[in-house]
Amino acid sequence: MEENINKVFFIFMIIGVPLSIIGSIFNWNYIFMFFIYCVTLISLANYIRRSTESLSVVVGPTAGGLLNATFGNAAEIIISFFALSKGLNTIVISSITGAVLVNLLFASGISMIVGGIRFKKQKFSVFKTRHNTSLLMFAIIVTFVLPFIFAKRLDDKDMQVLSTSFAIVMLTIYLLALLFKLVTHKGIFTGNAEENGEEPEWGKKKAIVVLGLATIVLAYISEKLVGTIEPVGAALGWSHVFIGIIVVAIVGSAAEYVSAIAMAYNNRMDVMVEISIGSTVQTAMFVAPILVLFSYLYDFLPLVFNTAEMIAMILAALMTVTVVNDGDSNWFEGVLLVGTYIAIGFSFYLL
Repeated sequence: MEENINKVFFIFMIIGVPLSIIGSIFNWNYIFMFFIYCVTLISLANYIRRSTESLSVVVGPTAGGLLNATFGNAAEIIISFFALSKGLNTIVISSITGAVLVNLLFASGISMIVGGIRFKKQKFSVFKTRHNTSLLMFAIIVTFVLPFIFAKRLDDKDMQVLSTSFAIVMLTIYLLALLFKLVTHKGIFTGNAEENGEEPEWGKKKAIVVLGLATIVLAYISEKLVGTIEPVGAALGWSHVFIGIIVVAIVGSAAEYVSAIAMAYNNRMDVMVEISIGSTVQTAMFVAPILVLFSYLYDFLPLVFNTAEMIAMILAALMTVTVVNDGDSNWFEGVLLVGTYIAIGFSFYLL
């Protein structure tokens, strides 16, 4: 399955990259180009994922974990960087919400449906899952809920100080979490690649070249995509919140949820859970703080979400914890998660 998906992404890339470059030069219709940019970015993000996974096997779990932390959300971070530079803060903050919803509800749900159709019941490690869900609830509460509570009593200057403080604290804890999982307790959470017979898809040199080229092209197309957001939103009646929560989030997280689906199809549910929940934790504890600190170069981005976004993220986290904490899944539980995502997405469309 994954091989067929990679072939599709290859076709999207070899068609999408030239069209993206030519269309941006000759100013083709911005709605058409918007969708071309989105499809091309998804294919490029897949190549970044594959190259970092290959390098992770080659360099070992510790350095590999740092690589995944750096490039795992590359598309999401780069798109958000350009959006911040253009003052589209609402889209950036909404894309963080969207990444949480996509990973916890859509990616997990589709993965459980795909895996559940092949296997009546799929099992995964309760110990690892509960560790991840505990970290997930901590990340949601500390990164998102606490600033939301205090924001109503603080002025803009104090909110800037609070957001910055939370960003630094969460980045520090995230790095310590990597140290815990990949160094001091790696025997519990990770296996040795050689012992498991794991082989990299690409060699070290090829993976580095692919990673570098894909990141450069992705940055170029991300800038073009951000430039089309406002006219496309106006033409299609999409709000900035909807674009951030649905469009930017799906494009930025595409490589991760495709990988999660492939893992579920192959009955590797521990990896699927690690991808979907781990990506959400990474968004809350790494991506969001990085964007807050980066926003000092432009218009500061306070770490504050509106009430609807906050409730949606808490609901997604609680739904995920409820479904996965028993250590097994089936296709109907996936339907519940996807149905929740569709309902939330439709609600944000109407806002």
